[in-house]
Amino acid sequence: MDRFDGPARLMIVSDLDHTMVDHHDPENLSLLRFNALWEANYRHDSLLVFSTGRSPTLYKQLRKEKPMLTPDITIMSVGTEITYGESMVPDDGWENFLNHKWDRNIVTEETAKFPHLKFQSETEQRSHKISFYVEKEHAQEVIKALSERLEKRGLDVKIIYSGGMDLDILPQGAGKGQALAYLLKKFKSDGKPPANTLVCGDSGNDAELFSIPEVHGVMVSNAQEELLQWHAENAKDNPNIVHASEKCAAGIIQAIGHFRLGTNTSPRDVIDFSRLQPESPTPGHEVVKFYMLYERWCRAEIANSEQHIQHLKNICHPSGVIVHPSGTERSLYSCIDALGSFYGDKQGKQFRIWVDRVSSAQIGSNVWLVKFDKWELSDEGRQCCLTTILLDSKPEASKGFAWVHIHQTWLDGYQARVPTSWLF
Repeated sequence: MDRFDGPARLMIVSDLDHTMVDHHDPENLSLLRFNALWEANYRHDSLLVFSTGRSPTLYKQLRKEKPMLTPDITIMSVGTEITYGESMVPDDGWENFLNHKWDRNIVTEETAKFPHLKFQSETEQRSHKISFYVEKEHAQEVIKALSERLEKRGLDVKIIYSGGMDLDILPQGAGKGQALAYLLKKFKSDGKPPANTLVCGDSGNDAELFSIPEVHGVMVSNAQEELLQWHAENAKDNPNIVHASEKCAAGIIQAIGHFRLGTNTSPRDVIDFSRLQPESPTPGHEVVKFYMLYERWCRAEIANSEQHIQHLKNICHPSGVIVHPSGTERSLYSCIDALGSFYGDKQGKQFRIWVDRVSSAQIGSNVWLVKFDKWELSDEGRQCCLTTILLDSKPEASKGFAWVHIHQTWLDGYQARVPTSWLF
C-alpha cells in the first residue's frame, strides 16, 4: 500500500458480520463510534482490513445496508480473495498461489455424494471456494468422510465449519489466517511491516486469524461457542488474545485501549469537544469533530447556545465559502448564522453523519487540502457528497485549523431524493 510513507502504525483486520457490524443494533451506534475514531485518529497512517466470509456480491450488499468505512484491503470468501482499495483490485499472486492441488470440478463431484450438504446461493460459489449448508448434527461426520474422499483424489483442501450451519471447502493454502500471513509477508518484503496488528472476530472461520504469531487479537463479547472453544483449547494462556466485554465494534475499540495500541476515545463518546485536544491535531480529527458538532446541533443533543455558534465561527475563515452540490455558493459565516433556525430540525428522527476516506496533503506552508466522502443518513435515505476542503493551519487559528473553502459534489447514485435543508 502506497497511501502513506513507511509502515502502518496500526493494522486492524476485522471480520464483518457480528464483529465490526452489529446486526442487532438498528442505530449502528457502535459502528459509527468506530468510524469516527478511525477517521479522526488512524486513517492517515494506519491500515483497515475487512476479512469476511462473504462473497464480493454479499459484501457490496452489506456496504449498502450499513454505514461502513472503505477499507484499504478486503479479504473475502473466507480468505480466498484479496483486493485493494475502493476499486477492489485483485491480488493475482494470491490467486495463483491457491491453484496448488485444487480442482473445483473434483470437489463438486465428491460433494454431490453427500445428501446432507445443501448448496448455498450461486453468489457464494467462487473460484477457490465452494459453500454449503449442513445441519450441526451431521457436520463432523460429513467433514471427516469428505476429507478422506478428497485426499484420495489427490486434492489438498481445507474444510471450515462456522456459525453452526456454514461449511466452506477451500484450497489448503486459503483461509483468513493464511491470507493475513500472506499480506504480512508481503509488507515485510517491502520493508513496511505494520508496527502493530489487531485481529478481530466472533466465529469459527476467524480462529485462524488468532493463530498468526505476534498479532494482538480480540474476540468480541458476543463471540460464538465454536471460537470460544477453540480459544480454550489452543490459546487460553496467550496474553495477546482477549475476550472483550463489549459487543462488536465496541469490543474492537475496547481492545485498542487494552493493548495500548493508540487512543480509543471516539469523538462520538466526547460530550465537550473543547476537551478533545490531541497533542498533534490532524485534518481528519478536525473534519470528524466538525460534522459531529453539526449532527448534534440538528438532533438537539447539545444546548442551543451562542457558544457553539461562536465556536464554529472561530474555526472558519471570515471570507470562507462553501459550494453546495447544486452549485450554489454561500459564505461560511452566513451558513453558521443560519444554524439557529435549524436547531433540533432532526430531533427524534433518523439522522447520522459520518465521513469516510479522509485524506490530506499539505500544499503550502500553512494550507492543507483535505478530501473525503461525507455520508448522511436520514428518514429520506442515504446521500453522499465527495467533499474537498481547504484548511489554514496558522497558529492563531482556533484549535489549530481554520476552514477556508468547502466544495461538495454528489456521489453517483447518492444524490438527495427530495429537497433538503442544507448548510454543511
